Amino acid sequence: MRKVLLAWVGRTDLRAPTEGDQVGVGPIAQALDARAFDEAYLLSDYDAKMSGPYAKWLRARTKTRIEILEEKLSGPTQFGEIHEAAVRSVDRVLGKHPHDVALSFHLSPGTPAMAAVWILLGKTRFPAELIESSKDHGVRTAAVPFDISADFIPDLLREKDERLRAGSAATPSETPEFADIIHRSKVMARLIERARRVAVRNVPVLVEGESGTGKEMLARAIHRASTRRDKPFVAVNCGAIPAHLVESELFGHEKGAFTDAKTSREGYFEAANKGTLFLDELGELPGPAQVKLLRAIQEGEIVRLGATKPVKVDVRIVAATNRTLTEEITAGRFREDLFYRLAVAVLKLPPLRDRSGDLGLLIDHSLAQVNREAAGEPGFKEKKLSAGARNLLLGHPWPGNVRELLNTLRRAAIWSEATTISTDDAREALLPAPGRATAEVLDRPLGEGFNLAELLGDVARHYLSRAMEEAHGNKTQAAALVGAASYQTLTNWLEKYKVQT
Repeated sequence: MRKVLLAWVGRTDLRAPTEGDQVGVGPIAQALDARAFDEAYLLSDYDAKMSGPYAKWLRARTKTRIEILEEKLSGPTQFGEIHEAAVRSVDRVLGKHPHDVALSFHLSPGTPAMAAVWILLGKTRFPAELIESSKDHGVRTAAVPFDISADFIPDLLREKDERLRAGSAATPSETPEFADIIHRSKVMARLIERARRVAVRNVPVLVEGESGTGKEMLARAIHRASTRRDKPFVAVNCGAIPAHLVESELFGHEKGAFTDAKTSREGYFEAANKGTLFLDELGELPGPAQVKLLRAIQEGEIVRLGATKPVKVDVRIVAATNRTLTEEITAGRFREDLFYRLAVAVLKLPPLRDRSGDLGLLIDHSLAQVNREAAGEPGFKEKKLSAGARNLLLGHPWPGNVRELLNTLRRAAIWSEATTISTDDAREALLPAPGRATAEVLDRPLGEGFNLAELLGDVARHYLSRAMEEAHGNKTQAAALVGAASYQTLTNWLEKYKVQT
């Protein structure tokens, strides 16, 4: 295990070679004297004429390998530039073998902004020991009295504060109807701004997004922000309606229209009159139903099954699908004319993995919901997350998006006997992500694109990734889990199959 120190070169360090009697040896040299490091990477914003002699002086008094990394900043408190420089340096240190390195970040040299960035990185993205030094107390591990788990930190440091702009006639005012959509990411902010704009327009809306991204929640917010807010919002899962009942469910029927039609019944269109009709999983509608839906939207009227007289309806359509309808059109499964009738305003809900900065908020919000739901149950204990469990959740890809996150926290709260959900509780609550490597591998048809090397690679990547996760990144333990002859054999396999560690 390589022990590596990273630090910014401070002014006191530079003065040490010539003014040692007054300032001492400086924080960096003091740390190298007190602790054993294999390497020290020193970031310097100073001119090479100043950092060069210092590096020479430092190398002469320590066995630690010293490397100076020149990083020019526009100012010593530019958080974004400091953050980017620090990340570059750590990435360079970790290289291809991140689990073979023990990192230490020195907080004392440099500016407070530099120390703040080291703390944030050491508590989140790059777990590291934080050290500090002084003439009076020597070198010691820094006592940072809190855990930072904020996946939005890189964006916070990189970007300037963005203020909400109001007062423009072209920009709708802030509305509370979208407050339930928890977010801080720019991609979601843009989406909600567009949803606000279209909400007040009486045009159809098509919401696209993966399962679990919150399409119905967005549709309800659009309805609440519209001029139809006091009228019905009717949600229909098109995929749950049997094909032979679609027409009756959407448009209603008259008594005697078919065998079981003992009374007349209005359909979803009439129920949503003057309000909003939310057609979820629109891509599941069979072809004949698509034709009748198109006519109802075009003419603004429906005809009940068994009736001859049309009924006028005033309905705003918000449709949603987890399919890409343009691909469905190409495949002949969705009508092009219906698509263009509905796709006046298209909103694409991003998956959770693309919502940088939102995951931490959603974890807190979802856990609070889990606690509220369970509050009245026998033996209820309000749950909180350990730092390890939180970091595990922050690193999960969430293919099931927000719905998967909420259900995972529900399971974790049940599995946890204590009030704090541990890392193991969270890990057991996670469902295995679907993937090619988990599919049947023994009975696939030969020929027609079958590739044995690719299949074996999928299987190897699957089990190697699982082993590294279960061993918490410890390669020796992971090697034992997969039956590798040695640590080096496992390392070779990880590199061969390009498994991220």
